[in-house]
Amino acid sequence: MQTDPILVIGATGKTGARVVARLEAAGLPVRHGTRRAAIPFDWERPETWAAVLNGVSKAYVTYFPDLAFPGAVEKVAAFCDVAKTTGLEHIVLLSGRGEHHARLGEDAVRASGLGFTLVRSAWFAQNFSEGYLRDPILEGVLPMPGGMIREPIIDVEDIADVVVAALTEDGHKGALYEVTGPRLMSFAEMAQVLTEASGHPIRHIPISFEDFHANVAASGDEFVADVFTAIARETLDGRNAQVCDGVTRALGRPPRDFADFAAAAAASGAWPRAA
Repeated sequence: MQTDPILVIGATGKTGARVVARLEAAGLPVRHGTRRAAIPFDWERPETWAAVLNGVSKAYVTYFPDLAFPGAVEKVAAFCDVAKTTGLEHIVLLSGRGEHHARLGEDAVRASGLGFTLVRSAWFAQNFSEGYLRDPILEGVLPMPGGMIREPIIDVEDIADVVVAALTEDGHKGALYEVTGPRLMSFAEMAQVLTEASGHPIRHIPISFEDFHANVAASGDEFVADVFTAIARETLDGRNAQVCDGVTRALGRPPRDFADFAAAAAASGAWPRAA
């Protein structure tokens, strides 16, 4: 039985919160890696890293908002250096498909000397129900650049299951799991599935990357919009138009379909109908 805490960096994020919930439901001790936790963690304050790693042998690491963020790769490498001095044995890193800087982050973990599992993820389905695209969906539109490119969008619940397996089971050290959904879909096809699940019409609006930047900036930080737009320009060019078997290799089952995600999100009230 696991007795020392498992560290989850980004414990309140889309994947982190789900990983925490699964670990705690299994009765496993968890240390929350957030700024407001009992032992605070802050990527911008390296002096907080050793304390949160103390007594921890396994950690799930995410970098907000993305490994493409300036300085992220260097911080991940420095975090690994600190982790080696505190006795961390296994790190599970969330990465992104088709992103140059994400690959550099993976390389930093590989070179660290720590045991590792890399989870290289496709685009999150939950961006429609929990992220910056939820408000447009509620307004009946899905504004995305990239034209008719097709993506194997993944349910974050699958990512959490893969991460928990890597943290709690044998046989995952040294593995790279490129996790995707089970099929390629255009954003127009996603809009149709969301229409059926939500019960109100949603249409895909092809937009420019400049408009995408403006939309993200309007809902948050200009600098974050810069990073997300750079990622969109890099990855929404068809390079990720392949389905991969990471979920099946890690879990022994196929990934969830986007239609199943949409039905579950609608049932949970993600897109309430107007009165």
